[in-house]
Amino acid sequence: MTNYSDGDTKTTRTLRRSRTDKMLAGVCGGIAKTLGIDAALVRIGLVVATILGFGTGVLIYLACWILMPEETA
Repeated sequence: MTNYSDGDTKTTRTLRRSRTDKMLAGVCGGIAKTLGIDAALVRIGLVVATILGFGTGVLIYLACWILMPEETA
């Protein structure tokens, strides 16, 4: 999270699951929105992490699904 409080400029980025860009739970869509990249890149990275990390990507996804709140309407 980044906070800038110099004068009138204040930016806060929060990590939340996406309601619109989702295939399962919106985790990859939320991460992509926070980072400002395409959700497909995050999904590909998660698949690579799952294959090369012997299932670690699945555990990361499940943890994010449980811990990340869904974005508000």
